[in-house]
Amino acid sequence: MRILFVGDIFGRPGRSILKEKLPELRSTEGPFDFIIVNCENAAAGFGMTERLMDELFAEGVDIMTSGNHIWDKKEFVPVLDRESRMLRPANYPPGSPGLGWGIYEKHGGKLGVINLQGRAFMPPIDCPFRRTDAILEEMNASVILVDFHAEATAEKIALGRYLDGRVSALVGTHTHVQTADESIMPGGTAYITDVGMTGGQGGVIGNSFDSVLPKFLYSIPAKFEVEESMPKLHGVVIDIEDETGRAFDIKRISVGSG
Repeated sequence: MRILFVGDIFGRPGRSILKEKLPELRSTEGPFDFIIVNCENAAAGFGMTERLMDELFAEGVDIMTSGNHIWDKKEFVPVLDRESRMLRPANYPPGSPGLGWGIYEKHGGKLGVINLQGRAFMPPIDCPFRRTDAILEEMNASVILVDFHAEATAEKIALGRYLDGRVSALVGTHTHVQTADESIMPGGTAYITDVGMTGGQGGVIGNSFDSVLPKFLYSIPAKFEVEESMPKLHGVVIDIEDETGRAFDIKRISVGSG
């Protein structure tokens, strides 16, 4: 099984570069059995809308994961209960809207996807380690991918090692800077600390420098504006043995416009 996972789609520049580059990636890196994107920043950097979700599905995205910003557009929250291909972190407390994991079938292939959120420097929600243990007891799939949306590098590495050999891949999201530590762990789990951000790279993790600077200079709230310049798509391509669920390759993707 070959999976394309695309890192945090940020605003219109992220959506545009995804639309531009997906056909090229299908030609040069595909065919892909599944295309997954983290979409929590797709609507002007904060949250998601149903219209944008439908547009991404129409571009060929199979599954969407998210993180702490998925709650930012209140009108989108009810969509989480009726669209199984749109995930929110599974370790929000029981009773939270939406689904945190699912099993998806396409062209005879079956993929389990788990969305998790970290707790270090993040909202105090349920333990991602113990929540994953419980999910894996229920999940009937050989190939399993985890999107761990977390701030701390150490927490991501720790969960990757904790799940090594029990999931096929763990990809980190949230920090918006692609790391160069992609590897296959000893137990056969593909790992990267952060797949990076898909959007304008000329500012500060998706926002314009001018809109972000006052917060650092004066420590007061500021309205951030989406950065338009230097759009790039960041992600990873992961190859996994169907029967064993062991990954045998992970490759970073970084492609710009033009």
